[in-house]
Amino acid sequence: MDRTALEERLHALDAQLARLDADAASLREARAEATADDEHDPEGSTLSGEWQRVEALRAGAERERVDVVAALVRMDEGTYGVCVRCGNPIPAARLEARPMATMCVACASAA
Repeated sequence: MDRTALEERLHALDAQLARLDADAASLREARAEATADDEHDPEGSTLSGEWQRVEALRAGAERERVDVVAALVRMDEGTYGVCVRCGNPIPAARLEARPMATMCVACASAA
């Protein structure tokens, strides 16, 4: 994977996190204004359920963002594509499938 693709992924994650932040703010506002018992609302998901969904998506996006930034740092340091465990090159096919991979297939399988 090239630097441009990782940077594009980073920008996409930042946009996703901004949308999720807006969703969370909207849910906080809805929760503050809620006068009904939404936990028993037959019309759809509850505010609590939506809150959990948004937080789970946010946590996943934040973890991926950390991984993308780390991959960009490895590119800057010249260690991108080198297994952190054995020091051998990570195959291009693995990096294509998992651009943030830090280990070759053999080391990842053994971990």
